[in-house]
Amino acid sequence: MKKLLCLILSTFLILSSCSNENDKDAPKAKFPNETVEIVAPASPGGGWDTTARAIQKIMIDENLTTQNVNVINKPGGGGEVGWQYLKSRNPNTIAINSSLLLSNNELDLSDLSTESFTPIAIMATEWISLTASKQSNLQSGKQVMDKLKKDPESLTIGVAPGLGNNDHLAFVQAAKASGVDVDKLDFLVYKSGGDLQTALLGGHVDVASTAVSEVKEQHQTGKLKMLAVTSDKPVKGIEDVPTWKEQGLDIVFPHWRGVMGPKNMSPEQRQYWDKTMKKVVKSDNWQKIRRNNDWDNFYKNSEESELFLKEQRKKYKNLVEDSGLK
Repeated sequence: MKKLLCLILSTFLILSSCSNENDKDAPKAKFPNETVEIVAPASPGGGWDTTARAIQKIMIDENLTTQNVNVINKPGGGGEVGWQYLKSRNPNTIAINSSLLLSNNELDLSDLSTESFTPIAIMATEWISLTASKQSNLQSGKQVMDKLKKDPESLTIGVAPGLGNNDHLAFVQAAKASGVDVDKLDFLVYKSGGDLQTALLGGHVDVASTAVSEVKEQHQTGKLKMLAVTSDKPVKGIEDVPTWKEQGLDIVFPHWRGVMGPKNMSPEQRQYWDKTMKKVVKSDNWQKIRRNNDWDNFYKNSEESELFLKEQRKKYKNLVEDSGLK
């Protein structure tokens, strides 16, 4: 009986050893190895959702994965709900991000930061405009800042959907650089960009800080007047609008959107997503979507994104302090 037990134990050990050797030699499952999720941290229809669905379409059309690709909408908290969801997921899930990840953290609205995730890419940017109502008779961004420097309460400034976002902070940066007392500025906050446009067209606010795409058509038809843009060079289609740099302020303020993954990505998984996003932005389909949405090319790969986000974090820390919100 004792010999029989020894024989069984020896056989088990030999089989286990062979099994372990076979496991070592077995090829690893190709990543991604399950359904891909792209998190849009907002309701359908906005910029985050448009970006997510563009990436989804291109990944499918260009055969960048053999897995299904789904867009998951997680609205709430200025991105917070979607980004908390991403934090709990595996590396098959990525999410669209923007500077709200930075400002939410600086405003103590979230404990999440860029360090909570793996940077994958910066995909594109919109630019922000300073636009005046026709009733205001304002002709330049410099004129606005000169007027506010003399009397910070002399103009009403519209923003949407809240203070602390890019539109608000871009104006704060220009005002601070112009020597304006930012604490005394008269901001009127609207629930949506549409509400803000209506107020601007009706002369209920003197100027508004908003994405170029939201007021481009009204500027081109003469219903509103764009006074400045935050780009480093004139924006295509509205070359008549001067940049802040052309008006004496050394300011460039991108309203960027990027892609990030959970913190627990392996180097190989990060490399897959890095290469995939590079293929996305190089595709003809992405270039068409980008132009149709008035997005400028602003691509940065994973390594470049990590450095960019570190610089942006310092910038937003200073801007939030300058805004008086913290």
